[in-house]
Amino acid sequence: MNLESQENFQWTPHRFSGGRLVLDVCNTVILRHDSARSIDRLATPEHLAAFPNAAAKLGKEPWSVEQLSGPAANLINLREAADKYFRAVGKTEHDNLKLADLLEECAIALRSGSNLAASTAHSTLRLIPDGNQARIKICKSCGWLFHDKSKNQMRIWCDMSVCGNRTKAQRSYSKKKLSS
Repeated sequence: MNLESQENFQWTPHRFSGGRLVLDVCNTVILRHDSARSIDRLATPEHLAAFPNAAAKLGKEPWSVEQLSGPAANLINLREAADKYFRAVGKTEHDNLKLADLLEECAIALRSGSNLAASTAHSTLRLIPDGNQARIKICKSCGWLFHDKSKNQMRIWCDMSVCGNRTKAQRSYSKKKLSS
């Protein structure tokens, strides 16, 4: 984990572009599939302690700070099970083992006494029924999970103002470089 990038970190609205608490929790691992550069934003006690307030203030779901406060027992296990399950949705045939693992972690979180883990489990369970899963997408730019609420379900970035602009700027730069 890159500690240098942990020092100046702050929770911002972009960090909550998943649209659901469970997806925002999954997105707390930056560059998840690049082990050399991966950063876990919940790895430090300070960031973990600040997450509930930021999620209540900046997240899209109406959670209060009280609903998200307290110890984060089982949150990391729930995050990892949710990330594996939601990334597999739509790519492969329904995976009962990933779903079973996720449901087990939800049950543990609901029994844990952790408001944050329990609220994340509730957010997870609301996304599992048929119909919601097709709207869970992976950002083409950063790889974060997001809930696509657009009418035509064609959104490709978690946040147009960050990932969309970054992608468009890279495309423009490439075109200019080729033409020169």
